[in-house]
Amino acid sequence: MSTLQSLDYTAIIIYMVLMAGIGLSLGFFVKNVSEYFKGGSTIPWYVGGISNFMTLFSTFVFVAHAGIAYDYGLVALMVMWCTVPATLIGAYVFAKLWRRAGISSPVEFMEVRFNSSVRQLFSWGGIGFRVLDNMVRLYALGIFLSTATPLDLETSIWLAGLIVVLYTMVGGLWAVVLTDTIQFVILMAATLILVPLSIQAVGGLESLMEKVPEHFTLFNGPKGHWTFLLVYYIMFTLKNNGNWAFIQRFYSVRDEAAGRKMGLLTAALFLVFPIFFLLPAIVAKVLIPELENGEMAYVSIALQLLPEGVMGIMLAAMFAATMSSLSSEYNVMASVITGDIYQRLIRPQAEGKELMLVARSTTLLVGILVIFGALFVGVFGGAFEASKLFTSLFAVPLVIPVLFGVLLKKANATGAALSLILGVITGLILNYLPEVSWQVATFTTIVVCIISFLASSFWTRRNAAAQERIDAFFRKLQQPISNEEKPAIAGEFQRVLLLLFIIALGATGILFLVMSYPSAAQYSGKLAMLAGGICVALAGLLYFWLMPKTAD
Repeated sequence: MSTLQSLDYTAIIIYMVLMAGIGLSLGFFVKNVSEYFKGGSTIPWYVGGISNFMTLFSTFVFVAHAGIAYDYGLVALMVMWCTVPATLIGAYVFAKLWRRAGISSPVEFMEVRFNSSVRQLFSWGGIGFRVLDNMVRLYALGIFLSTATPLDLETSIWLAGLIVVLYTMVGGLWAVVLTDTIQFVILMAATLILVPLSIQAVGGLESLMEKVPEHFTLFNGPKGHWTFLLVYYIMFTLKNNGNWAFIQRFYSVRDEAAGRKMGLLTAALFLVFPIFFLLPAIVAKVLIPELENGEMAYVSIALQLLPEGVMGIMLAAMFAATMSSLSSEYNVMASVITGDIYQRLIRPQAEGKELMLVARSTTLLVGILVIFGALFVGVFGGAFEASKLFTSLFAVPLVIPVLFGVLLKKANATGAALSLILGVITGLILNYLPEVSWQVATFTTIVVCIISFLASSFWTRRNAAAQERIDAFFRKLQQPISNEEKPAIAGEFQRVLLLLFIIALGATGILFLVMSYPSAAQYSGKLAMLAGGICVALAGLLYFWLMPKTAD
């Protein structure tokens, strides 16, 4: 199997410089913690929707889900589609609640809803789980990078991890969502090029279906069993709607309507695009049937089919996906450490420059922790198995009190704490027993958490002050955002954002055109040049159509 060539490395370096430039540029405009962590609640819904999609996305898809597609086929699509109902529930149920809550971190509300001890418990516990979850994502990127280059896995993880944390540390949430949007364009262009190449290489779609017929059923293999899918869908719905980065997007938009549209866009993207992401991995089963590790399927087929230069753009797209996901996570974790731990416990009087320094420092700290943890993910059986295990053990107990806490008024702080503690203990015991399946262990954990939380409703005893505080919180959740509370982006900043996006889109197009020129006579080169031409044309259209409208 070939590896990257010199032209590929050139493409990757140019891409990294482009992303770093965006982060540094926005760093000059982000001057306070509200802008750093929630974009001043001015993130446009369509930008937030794309960012949401990219946050839930990462090289994890091209490693873990591609591995399922390689081994069992379209059942990987069924597994990925768990995001669709989860995101729809978020759009219609939780979007308005998180926006109305008026929070700056995902656990800030828990002190008002429960008490300060619960806030700290879920702050520290949530940080721990998010580190575990992002270890898996960075590990997946390391697998991809080490397969495509001469670098070993450890070096790949360190290199990728440091790049992500540095540009996230500078620009905050605006850097995250803007680069998410640019990376979305690169990711779509690069992966869509590989789809027709894969189908052509295998002799057409009909030929592919004949050669691996079992791969074209949606319920093939152990992950296609209805019990696995049912529990996985329930687990992911809980995890996704309690995901800190997902919550952050909802309170970072202008109003409830924007939050709902953002969630619907995210669901639509996850309904359509996974089909294109997984097809090349199924083709790999035919063209490269003897892979030792199915999680290398996507990068292996890309190395085989994409010419020099275009493969570099593909790897840049993989960086794009995981950088988007990790940068969002780093930003929201830093928001919890800064606001819910540092300012709440250590320096209540901290403000301004001090908080910005803490925010950027904790972003760096979180990034380093994730890098160290990613080095050990392989012992859990690979990216998908590690993610599945960490989610069932820790995410479910952590998110149930968060989600039910904004839906139900009677449950109390004791129920929130018990749900977390008993849930983790139940999961650890059941997953330790080899005779208990993952489905049974996870479903039992979910039931224990919900019962523990709801049971506290029957012994709720609060003093008058606490009851009034909670009543006021729920009244706030029922009160729509007024026009006076809806912020707007400053004209100058809006113009800078648009200009940065246009420059980045145009640069992406030029990158595609230049890198595909040596292979212009080949089918793959023609596809890449077409993608580059479309990006340049869109950049020009946006400049002449929208830039005059943002002028003072």
